[in-house]
Amino acid sequence: MFSHPDYDGHEALLFAQDTASGLRALIAIHDTTLGPAFGGCRMYPYASEQHAMTDVLRLSRGMTYKAAICELPYGGGKSVMIADQHFIRAVFQKSSNREMCSCVEVAVESSA
Repeated sequence: MFSHPDYDGHEALLFAQDTASGLRALIAIHDTTLGPAFGGCRMYPYASEQHAMTDVLRLSRGMTYKAAICELPYGGGKSVMIADQHFIRAVFQKSSNREMCSCVEVAVESSA
C-alpha cells in the first residue's frame, strides 16, 4: 500500500467490511491542513481491490485540490464501495446506512 504510486502523503487509508452484508469500502483522507476532510462516496463494481484503492486515493487528492482552489476551509477525503448499485440498494434498504455510517465515523475519528 505505501508503495502505491497514488499514495502520496495521504493521512489515512482505511479498509472497512461488513461481513453480514458483504459490503466492502475504502476511505481515504488526503490532507486536513486547511480543515476537516470532505468528499463523497462512489459506488462502483471495481474489478479488484487494487482498482478501488487507486480510485479512492486519486479522488481524495482531487478533493483536497478542489477545496484549496475554492479557498474552502476543508481538506480532501473520499470513500468508495466495492459493489454494483443493485447490491448497494439492497444493503441500504436492509440496514438504513448503518454499516457505512459507522465506517465513516471510525475514519473521521481515527484521522483526527
